[in-house]
Amino acid sequence: TLGHGAARMKQFLLKIWSYCVRLTERWPSIASIAPFVPVIAAWWIVTELQIFPRVFLPGPAEVMRSFGSLVYMGILPEYLQDSVVRLAVGAFWGVALGIPLGILVGLNQRARTALWPLLLFFQAIGDIAWLPILVIWFGYGLTTITVVIVYTVIFPVVLNTVLGVRSIPITLHRAAQSLGASRIRILWEVVLPGALPNIVTGLRNGLGYGWRALIATEIIVGTSGIGFLMFDARRSGSVVEILLGMIILGILWYIVDSWILAPIERATGQRWGLVTR
Repeated sequence: TLGHGAARMKQFLLKIWSYCVRLTERWPSIASIAPFVPVIAAWWIVTELQIFPRVFLPGPAEVMRSFGSLVYMGILPEYLQDSVVRLAVGAFWGVALGIPLGILVGLNQRARTALWPLLLFFQAIGDIAWLPILVIWFGYGLTTITVVIVYTVIFPVVLNTVLGVRSIPITLHRAAQSLGASRIRILWEVVLPGALPNIVTGLRNGLGYGWRALIATEIIVGTSGIGFLMFDARRSGSVVEILLGMIILGILWYIVDSWILAPIERATGQRWGLVTR
């Protein structure tokens, strides 16, 4: 009887697996959600068994109720908007400064000799290490948070841009020169397209680092944002809001990285022949 029951269970699980495979083939977006289902199920089981007190580990239902409450009161949309705007502003300036600097260092040997040691030196100084002096200079505000994000984003962008520029075969430069191309045209039609895959990779890495720096900065010096929401919940001992903030951070970055940055990086690599379709 036990063996018969095990066989029936195995057959049942195989049917479920087959159904899931067909479902993900029909709707590929479901495949990105499927890995989270067992995590949520395990979380629910642990909370229902009350292995830990509810005050220390709330269940998914409590987190969803907190989500609805904060959305209804307008707190969560406002804080989420603040975090996204700060990241966008910091990332914009990080990219706007990082790409030209990377191209300069990659193309000009004198600039590389002068700036490369400085880049390595300041890269080694963590972004959060600047917070005490930035607070003294700019106070608790948007400027401090923006500077930290720019500082975090700019180094992956610069270093990957330099790598991309220096990886372009010198024969391409000489071929363009032999056809009479000016320096500006070589920069626009040879250097930038050749370095673009590395630039996009640097942008993806920089935004990831910038997102974590943003949350850390909001926790320490922020007066709004998702990081501030989590840290402020600590005062009242609201673990449910802390968990909600963590989940929102993960979901938001997963959407940005998987649905926006990764496809752009993949399409860029395919366009310039670095990966196959």
